[in-house]
Amino acid sequence: MITRRFLLSAATAAALLTSTAAFATEEQPFTRQAFQAAQNSGKSILVEIHASWCPTCQAQKPILGKLFADPKFKNLAVFRVDFDAQKDEVRNFKARIQSTLITFKGTEEVARSVGDTNPDSIADLLALAL
Repeated sequence: MITRRFLLSAATAAALLTSTAAFATEEQPFTRQAFQAAQNSGKSILVEIHASWCPTCQAQKPILGKLFADPKFKNLAVFRVDFDAQKDEVRNFKARIQSTLITFKGTEEVARSVGDTNPDSIADLLALAL
């Protein structure tokens, strides 16, 4: 039997989840069209050169997840390039290895790091794109 208390609790929980999720930045698979659209609109952008088998990429994942939840980075567009499946894009970004993070302000590259797993320096890298 569904009670008013249950419905009120469920509605409150849904509202809290929605408001929290509204601040979270979401990664999206890289497409040239979406990336160029973000650049042309002047967005702050992070490009992740990622490989599923890479231990450094796996170490970066929870760090980035925590940073993406920060409202400071809510407008950051995040594109994940698959190191193995998108070799042309990896070359276009002049990335030599996976675990490369590249930030842009619109069409301008502002910074990049390779193999970084320090939460503070990754946060600083993202902040340069804002």
